[in-house]
Amino acid sequence: MKGSLMVAVDAQTVEEQACFSKGGAAEDGVASPLPSMVRGACPSLNAPMQTGDGLLVRLRPSTPGLTIAQLRLLAEAAERHGNGLIEITARGNFQLRGMTPQSMPGLAADIDRAGIVPESGVTIEVPPLSGVDPSEIADARGLSERLRSAIDALRPKPLLAAKLAIIVDGGGRLVLDELSADIRLKAVTAADGRKLWTLAIAGTETTATRLVALSGEEAIACVMALLKALAAIGPRARGRDLDIAALGLQFPAPSSFPRRETNSSALPVGVIPLDNEQTALGLRPAFGQIHAQDLIRFLDHAEMTGAHELRTGPEHSLLLLGLPRERIKGILAAAADCGFQTRADDPANYAVPCSGAGACASAHYATKKAAADLVEIGHELLDGSLKVHLSGCAKGCAHPFPAMLTIVGAATGYAIVVNGSASSEPVAYIHKEYLKSALAALGELVRNNKAAGESAQQCLKRLGRDAIATALRQG
Repeated sequence: MKGSLMVAVDAQTVEEQACFSKGGAAEDGVASPLPSMVRGACPSLNAPMQTGDGLLVRLRPSTPGLTIAQLRLLAEAAERHGNGLIEITARGNFQLRGMTPQSMPGLAADIDRAGIVPESGVTIEVPPLSGVDPSEIADARGLSERLRSAIDALRPKPLLAAKLAIIVDGGGRLVLDELSADIRLKAVTAADGRKLWTLAIAGTETTATRLVALSGEEAIACVMALLKALAAIGPRARGRDLDIAALGLQFPAPSSFPRRETNSSALPVGVIPLDNEQTALGLRPAFGQIHAQDLIRFLDHAEMTGAHELRTGPEHSLLLLGLPRERIKGILAAAADCGFQTRADDPANYAVPCSGAGACASAHYATKKAAADLVEIGHELLDGSLKVHLSGCAKGCAHPFPAMLTIVGAATGYAIVVNGSASSEPVAYIHKEYLKSALAALGELVRNNKAAGESAQQCLKRLGRDAIATALRQG
């Protein structure tokens, strides 16, 4: 994008930005609703969410990571003021469960005493290893900090959707390609060697609409223009509400984008070599959840190894930094004993349950128990080629995107969705007493029909919906 065009974009008025919206006009005079009353609002220390097991708080520290001492204090606070259950979400946020209105002030005070400052404002996500990964194409964390400063300087403050998310991905060993965002910046290398940022809206790295490739300063200015355009549409506007045709005129795309980087992106679980000296260790609480006592027990082991920092990452991961390589074997054993998944090829990595009955008032079944049953009896499905989403209801909170298999709880049993989301039309219904046998039938279907060299996903796609439905009925 030329510099003159960049200035024009940055100087647009609110009225001009309104042309980015599909409706072409802002929602004038509409007051922003209270965060706790908006569907999809984010639970926080200031606005916890009522769930089946009490109040839930979602927390994203403003620092890249926490010290062992800080995470220990957070775990102690979760047990003191809640039910002790701590979750790491698919986007790398902490969730603390089981608080009451009376316990919330104490929780907030303990988090403050731990020196943990929750991130506020627009969510800006960067890969967890940004800043320490030598294979990173460009400095995502530095760019995100400059973008944050630009947003904080806006006067008046724009009213934006509670769950609006920006991803700034500099590449490297761990990337955020599978996370959806309203606005995406992804580092690429141009033919002349320049490091640029592709700007895209509304989706994952694969599904988002790419608009233009920019320098860092141009990227910041364009993101600011998009945020102002979203504010002009209204306080609930998301990236999908922007008018792509209008954006195409404003941001003329190059004849060809810089090539997508081909790197050996790692899973966030297991040993992740960074260079000859540095190694990160990725762990995953079993099905994304761990009790505070187990976490504290693990942190005692981690402290003795010399690890100095812990960062959360995508896919419910917790990353240890500063771990000497000769101590990795010992800490892996301790992590497994404390309830962490430690291997990238662990079948449990590919079962995605929501909080389930008991924790969520909307859920119709114990999803984590069903996920454990699936790992035990249907591991043929969990070969890494697909994910099985176990959703307690049709909202599909744990995995809002299509999955090869989704098991949706209902009042009388379960709906089985193939290649869809939790709200999609199911291929079959199962009585509430027969889920375990149905899971076994699906595993047997793959085991008996998988061709040589074929993955579980390829097998199920080849067999089709009718064969899957038949196997479920027989199971």
